[in-house]
Amino acid sequence: MQRIRSLKIGWQLLKSSCEGAGKHVNTPTSTSRGYSHLPPQSGSGSFGLLFDIDGVLVRGRTPIPAAKQCFRNLVDRNGKYKVPVVFVTNAGNCMRQAKAEHLSHLLEVEVCPEQVMLSHSPLRMFTQFHKMRVLVSGQGPVEEVAHNLGFQDVITIDMLREAYPLLDVVDHNRRPKDGIPPTKGLRPIDAVILFGEPIRWETNLQLIVDVLLTNGNPDNPWSSMRYPHIPVLACNMDLLWMAEAKNPRFGHGMFLVCLESLYKKVTGYELKYEALIGKPSVVTYNYAELLIRQQAERLGWTTPVKRLYAIGDNPMADIYGANLYNRYLQASRHTKAQMQAKSSGGGADPLAETVDEAPKMTSAELGGASSAYGAEEDLPESCSSILVCTGVYSRDQQELPSDPTHTVTEQQIFHGHRDFRFDPSLTQPSFVVQDVKEAVELVFQQEGRPLE
Repeated sequence: MQRIRSLKIGWQLLKSSCEGAGKHVNTPTSTSRGYSHLPPQSGSGSFGLLFDIDGVLVRGRTPIPAAKQCFRNLVDRNGKYKVPVVFVTNAGNCMRQAKAEHLSHLLEVEVCPEQVMLSHSPLRMFTQFHKMRVLVSGQGPVEEVAHNLGFQDVITIDMLREAYPLLDVVDHNRRPKDGIPPTKGLRPIDAVILFGEPIRWETNLQLIVDVLLTNGNPDNPWSSMRYPHIPVLACNMDLLWMAEAKNPRFGHGMFLVCLESLYKKVTGYELKYEALIGKPSVVTYNYAELLIRQQAERLGWTTPVKRLYAIGDNPMADIYGANLYNRYLQASRHTKAQMQAKSSGGGADPLAETVDEAPKMTSAELGGASSAYGAEEDLPESCSSILVCTGVYSRDQQELPSDPTHTVTEQQIFHGHRDFRFDPSLTQPSFVVQDVKEAVELVFQQEGRPLE
């Protein structure tokens, strides 16, 4: 109950800060920077776009040609966006200001930090951990990122290995050569935050296991009796991602597989996560929807965003996540309708039968969303998934099965995280197109809106 209460408080704080940011930017000076005030067409409702980045807009540092063409159409002649746009990426090795500047340069349109969501962004709502001493793993400015998210007492892997120089010995060149150096004796670590794939996997794997098996004090002997271990929060579960190479590259999900396997091999127990954040978790899409709502306010829209379209290249992250979130939206609508029916003494909800047939979501899939984002919110009606063929998925290498329930097996293609159920239907996109330009054209066609 304490965790649920903390998440709810954190989400309300995050929501109020986003709404405050939306009001702040609603001044004539700032709204004129990047948003058109063109309202949704009468009767058509309103919609927003969620863009993945790697494999959709870029391959490594190389922009996909269709992306520039796409964004030329998405902004008006003054360079202002026609609809709310948020970039949702599982990358997390930078600040969102840097990612916004990078996207602005690549796409040749202005992208502001409020439009960028990194895999670790929802950690802002996990306020119950912000005053704890946390060990962070990843690459890039991880200490700065952690402080920016609200964490006040941060220890990096490098700081830990310097404090305990006898722990990191896989690389013979890094072993102490002149006697046994003293340890600094740091205060115990309370939680572990995994931002993304690190540089030296062996160092990170060794020291993280040390921390988990010593209750946060790696100067102590290992003990598998210390179970469950201190909290672990992981961002970005992508097993694979697409860069300039012809074949996918290992992602942070692969590092998590290694950590989970090592921990179980040593202790006999399963590694437990306090939270799994980033696509495909529901809490990630809830956060993205909040940013879409903020963008709609900056556009001057007064009607709520009814439909979301999530464009991605990875069936196991982008498509699975968007479909899982769509299932969550349907369940939320069902819950809200039930509450309204009970209060008014009405009949049964027509959505009930469809929703009840769907399996209940696991706590890992929700990531705290059920407690942090209640049915009273004015959520969108749906979230459609659009798969492009310019990244992890390629029609030349794999064909989506016509009946995934009978033809997909977990051993063959399920690259999702261990704690997410294997549900073949969630890997099936609403639409498959060649590239992001075709995806946006399809959305505007579906919405009956002119793109140019």
